[in-house]
Amino acid sequence: MKRTLLNAIAGTAIFFTATALYPCSYFTANPAGTLCLQQKDAREYEVKPGGTLNISLTGGGDIEIKGWDKNLFSSDSKSDGSADIKYSKEGNDIKVTSLGGSDIKITVFVPKKFNVVFTTSNGDVNIEQIEGSIKGATMAGDLYLNGINGKLSLTTMGGDITLKNSKAEGKVNTKGGNVLVENVEGNVDASSNGGSVKQINVTQTAKGKGKTSSAGKETNISSLGGDLIIDEAANGAKLATLGGDISVNHAGKFLSASTNGGDITAKSVDGWITAKTLGGDIDVTMTGNPNDGKRDVTLNSLGGDITLKVPKGLSMNIDIEIAYTKDNKVKKFEDYKVESNIQLQQERTGEWDNSQGTPRKFIYAKANVNGGKNTIKIRTINGNVYLKQQ
Repeated sequence: MKRTLLNAIAGTAIFFTATALYPCSYFTANPAGTLCLQQKDAREYEVKPGGTLNISLTGGGDIEIKGWDKNLFSSDSKSDGSADIKYSKEGNDIKVTSLGGSDIKITVFVPKKFNVVFTTSNGDVNIEQIEGSIKGATMAGDLYLNGINGKLSLTTMGGDITLKNSKAEGKVNTKGGNVLVENVEGNVDASSNGGSVKQINVTQTAKGKGKTSSAGKETNISSLGGDLIIDEAANGAKLATLGGDISVNHAGKFLSASTNGGDITAKSVDGWITAKTLGGDIDVTMTGNPNDGKRDVTLNSLGGDITLKVPKGLSMNIDIEIAYTKDNKVKKFEDYKVESNIQLQQERTGEWDNSQGTPRKFIYAKANVNGGKNTIKIRTINGNVYLKQQ
């Protein structure tokens, strides 16, 4: 039966048939020759800084929250007409809820010093210029935060997370996307269960002091299936991924890195180093004063080359082992080597060792340099080792 657009009642577009009235969300596609209008709503409340905004979109929808220099809550919402959006104010707190509907977009302005709590089952969230705690989750959308000053606890089940130009503490996690933390001062633990984590120009701060300090927190980043890219980790870095590469520009104090399926690269580490990969190469460089603090190194690859560069004057007890397995069809035992500008005592075994499963032969290299204070332990299977003082 032909449907004819009559008019909008209370902002909701409806269509007429001989038997019923329908919101425009009823149609999977607009009928030919009709115009589907959106439901719109605008609200304002006087509020003071320090309150809490709580937004809950049970049917899903996009959320945009911006801080401004007014003691005023202002909101514009748009929906397809099927959502029941409600506003309430209790004291200095604002609550926005919706039942049903999914094609919702809510844009909110609040005083900059305001706390935020949000949930949406399917939508993107954009938050800017907020000074307060931010807690929230979206089931299938991206999170974008810019100009934040406060504590974070954020999760998305299936989107990317971007945090920029902020002073922040807390945790951000995505179950299936990438994470970018850029131009941030503070201690933010970032993790992804299925994507890469990239950190650029991030400065850790001492807890409770709000300023850069040697007592700041270490960088702690993990992913279940992506790359980790770290620009600066002044107070050390603990990095782990189950399926990607790890790249570090500079880490102070220490580097602890592990991956189950990628390469590990660190251009500068001013402290001790532990790195392990189950299927890639390792290339790390120790920098700084060789007499300053703990500088042990443990590098382990089950299938790649290992390169270590250390500063001149480092006190080392060097212990290197290359295992060559009998099932290696790519290279011969003679093709593998330990190469160094340090005088090492090297030994190649002649007989196959059957004590570790697959029969294998070994190349050993050892040395005691400048008193042997720091242990340099390197292990690889079917790979070369390069050790250089510079």
